[in-house]
Amino acid sequence: MKRRDFLRNTLIVGAGVMLPLSGLSASRRDAFTTLRRNVGFFTERGGTIGWLASDQALVAVDSQFPDSAAHCIAGLQEKTSHSMDLLINTHHHGDHTGGNGTFKEITEHIVAHKNVPVYQQQSADEGETPVVADITFETSWKQEVGDEIIHANHYGPAHTGGDAVVYFEKANVAHMGDLIFNRAYPYIDPGAGASVRNWVSVLDETLKTLPSDTLFIFGHANPKFEVTGTVEDIKVMRNYLEALITYTQKGLQAGKSKEELMNKEVLPGFEAFNNPDWFLKLSNNVEVMFNELITN
Repeated sequence: MKRRDFLRNTLIVGAGVMLPLSGLSASRRDAFTTLRRNVGFFTERGGTIGWLASDQALVAVDSQFPDSAAHCIAGLQEKTSHSMDLLINTHHHGDHTGGNGTFKEITEHIVAHKNVPVYQQQSADEGETPVVADITFETSWKQEVGDEIIHANHYGPAHTGGDAVVYFEKANVAHMGDLIFNRAYPYIDPGAGASVRNWVSVLDETLKTLPSDTLFIFGHANPKFEVTGTVEDIKVMRNYLEALITYTQKGLQAGKSKEELMNKEVLPGFEAFNNPDWFLKLSNNVEVMFNELITN
């Protein structure tokens, strides 16, 4: 699925039904939800925005689109009069960085993995000049902001080649970006360095590195599930990816074609992923996995 098609499908699902990509119900759209210690999330359309808003700090994680970014900023400014310290991008996709320009008007710095600006430039439409990070890192970044300590870690290619896990240390909340599609078939972007096999390792490293009681914010979710969760939800995503790899490997070893392997609706144990209201199907993931296995 091409980038443009992916972004279009994040907005229109099924017979003209508008769906926020976070998967939250319409009654919870445009909502700010506080999780722990001045850290929470905002959802309208596009990838879930994480935030820290206190008397001493104002930080956002991801920016959605220009219009929803403006709504998010307005809500954050009702929470605190503190000027905005940082915007952090978890990766480059437009539903997570499209509002960068709106945030840039009030934000001192934008932070991202070093590959994110590169992928933004590569995927930009002709004539478009994306607003990119002015602070980049290779494997890790850390900064004290107010009374919070924020970490960003890149554990290698997964959903893209520039994913970051953003961790609010004192709140014990981590924003996973699109490393987690909660009970939903994920979008995989091999054109931007994705690796399904390493994605499993990235989630294993996350589970090993962060406390077992960490509360997680997810980039997206099946409409029947939430955009927050625990280590158990991380394990479900990890196990799904491993099952996807195993299914496709065994099919290849048995001499099956890509088309034969794509003709499967659900993997055993992951029936919840097969929601008709979600725009991606198992076949989309199998196709990417097949191509990864035969080319690497």
